[in-house]
Amino acid sequence: MRRATRTCDATRNVPDDVGRQRAVIERVSPEIDAGRFPIKRTPGESVVVGADIFADGHDVLRAVVRHRPARSNGVSNPWSESAMRHVDNDRWEGAFTVSEVGFYEYTVAAWVDRFGSWRRTIDKKLHADQDLGGDLAEGAALVRDAAARLSAPGGTRSPTAAARRLERAPAALTSDAPQWERAAAALDVGLADAMAAADERSGAVVYEPVLRVRVDRERARFGAWYEMFPRSSGTDPGRGATFDDAAGRLPDIAAMGFDVLYLPPIHPIGRSHRKGPNNAVVADPGDPGSPWAIGSPEGGHTAVEPGLGTLADFDRFVDAARRHGLEIALDLAFQCSPDHPWVSEHPEWFRHRLDGSIKYAENPPKKYQDIYPLDFETPAWRGLWQALMDVVRFWIGHDVRIFRVDNPHTKPFAFWEWLIARVHETDADVIFLSEAFTRPKPMHRLAKLGFTQCYSYFTWRNTKRELTEYFTELTRTDAREYLRPNLFANTPDILHAYLQTGGRPAFEVRAVLAATLGASYGIYSGFELCENTAVREGSEEYLDSEKYQIRVRDWAAAGRIKGLVTRLNAIRRAHRALQFDHGLRFLTTDNDHLLAYSKTSPDELDTVLVVVNLDAYRVQQGWTEAPLDLWRAAPGDDLEVEDLLTGDRYRWQAAWNYVRLDPEARTAHVLRRVDALPGP
Repeated sequence: MRRATRTCDATRNVPDDVGRQRAVIERVSPEIDAGRFPIKRTPGESVVVGADIFADGHDVLRAVVRHRPARSNGVSNPWSESAMRHVDNDRWEGAFTVSEVGFYEYTVAAWVDRFGSWRRTIDKKLHADQDLGGDLAEGAALVRDAAARLSAPGGTRSPTAAARRLERAPAALTSDAPQWERAAAALDVGLADAMAAADERSGAVVYEPVLRVRVDRERARFGAWYEMFPRSSGTDPGRGATFDDAAGRLPDIAAMGFDVLYLPPIHPIGRSHRKGPNNAVVADPGDPGSPWAIGSPEGGHTAVEPGLGTLADFDRFVDAARRHGLEIALDLAFQCSPDHPWVSEHPEWFRHRLDGSIKYAENPPKKYQDIYPLDFETPAWRGLWQALMDVVRFWIGHDVRIFRVDNPHTKPFAFWEWLIARVHETDADVIFLSEAFTRPKPMHRLAKLGFTQCYSYFTWRNTKRELTEYFTELTRTDAREYLRPNLFANTPDILHAYLQTGGRPAFEVRAVLAATLGASYGIYSGFELCENTAVREGSEEYLDSEKYQIRVRDWAAAGRIKGLVTRLNAIRRAHRALQFDHGLRFLTTDNDHLLAYSKTSPDELDTVLVVVNLDAYRVQQGWTEAPLDLWRAAPGDDLEVEDLLTGDRYRWQAAWNYVRLDPEARTAHVLRRVDALPGP
C-alpha cells in the first residue's frame, strides 16, 4: 500500500512571492564587512554600486540601486532609485550621489523583466522570419495588465501619457496589419519606457542587509593641516606664549594656504614627575613639561593651561582663526598626569599595583612617569565613558569641530564606536582624526568604526616601490571606501631619517608628495624651516623637542621652503584633481628614482601630472610615460604643458617625455595641459 504524501504542508510557511523570486544578487560592492560598517563620502560625491545579478534560464533582468537619506526623528525617508546596467559576465553597476552630511542607506533590487524578455523574443523571431501571431497576443495581454495597474485608483502611477500609450498598444499588436508593422509596434522604445513605468516587479529580490554611507563635510576629504604649539609661538624665549601671542602667527599660517590649525593639548600640565628638555626624567624649575601630561590643581580636560590664558582667551583665539579662514583642531588625549583631579575624585578609573599605587604609562623600555593611563576595564567603565564624552561635548560647545585623537588604538574599539556615533547624532559635522601609528588591522578597524581620517604610513614610504604599493592599496582596494589618509610629512614625534640627511631637497620632495598624493596632508611647524636635527643618531625624535620645552623660531630664516608650501596649497585649491584621493594613477618611468603619477578629478575635467625626483642628493633623468587618454590626445600630438610650481611651459609629447630633475634647482614638476584649466 502506497503512503499518501502531504505536499501542501511542506510549503505552508513559504511566503507567496518566493515562488516568483528568481533573481540572485551576490557580491554587492561597496560593502564593508558584510554591511557591519558604512562606507564614506562627502557631499556631491557619487557611490558606484556593483553586484553580480543573474537568474535561472534566459529571461531579461532589471535592477536598480535603491538609496535614501537615513531616517530622521524616527521616520524613514522614501526610497529613490537609480537604474543599474549590465557590465559584463553578470556584473551590474549603478550609481547615486549624496548631497547632505549624515547617513544614507542603499541596497540593490532585481527582478525578471517579463516584458523585456518578451520583447527580446519578438526581436529574435523577427530576424529569423518566424511567425509572431501567438507571441504578439501574449504581449498584448502583458500590456493590458500594465495599463490597468497604471490607471487603477492607488495604482503604481496616476494616469499619464504612459498609461494612455499602454491603452492603445494592444490594438496595434493584434491588428490585421502586416507582421513587420505589428513587430515594429512591439519593439517601439516608447512602449518599452511606458511598460517600465508600470513594471509590477513581481518576484523582485532585495539585497539584505541595507548598507550605509557616512557622509562627512568636505574638510573630511580635503584640507591642509598645520600643527603648532601655542606656547612656542611668541618671541621671548624666557616665557611661553599666550593665546593672544599665538594669534600673531595666524596671518602667516593662513597666508601659506592652510585650512586647519591643529593644537596639541592646551590643558593644565601636571607638576609631578614633570619631564625636562629632551625627555629628561627630572625637570628644572620653570620647565614647562609635556602638554600630554594632562591635569593639575588648576583643572583637567575641560580646563586651559594658565600659561596660555583663560577659556575666554581660547574662545577669542578660535574666533580670530576663523576670521583668517582657519579651523582649529584640538588634541584629544585621554590620559592624565598624577595631578589630574580625576586621580583623587575617581581612583577607580585607573590601574593599581598590589600596594595600591596607580600605575604610570610604560612602553618598555620607555617609561612615562608623568602620565597615568585610564583603565577602560574598570567596573566603573560607564562613568568613565560618559566623562570622556562630556569632554568632547565641552569643546564642541566652544566651537571646536575637529579633534585629533591621540593613540586611539590603546583604547577599546567599542568605546570609540560608541563615542563617535553619539557625537554624530547631534553634531554630524564633527571630524575625528585617528593618530594610530600601529599595525594595519587595528588602524583599519578604527577607520571602519567611525574615525573620519587616519594618520598613515606615508612618513615611512620613501622609495618608488614603497610609495606605489602603499598608495595603490589606499586607492585601489576596499580601503578607499572607508579609510581617508592624512599625510603628515612630519610630527613632533617623527623626524624620518630621509629628512635628517637629505637637507632642503628632501623637505621639498616630501612636501610635493604629501600635497599631491593625498587630498589631506599636514606639516608640523618647523618643517617649512627644514628643521632636521635628531636627538641622537638612529632616533626619530627631534633635538630640543618642543614637547618638553619652549622653542622660539626665526620664521624668516634662510633656507626655508615657505614659498613652495604656499604654492602647493594654492595649486591644491585651484585643481579639483588634487582634492580627492581617488583618481590617482601611477605612470611608468625608466628610472627608479623618478616617481610619476597623475590625479584626475571625478568629473574627469581636471588632470594634473606629477614627476618627482626621490633622490635628494643627485640629478636624476629618464623617460616618463604620458598616456594618450590622460591628456585626451591622439598619437603624435604635441601639447603645451605648464609647470604649476614655476610657471614654465614645455612642449610635451602624448606618449613619452624626457625629464631631468636636479634637486639643487627643482625636485619636481607639477604639470597641467595649458588649454585644460586656468592655473592658480
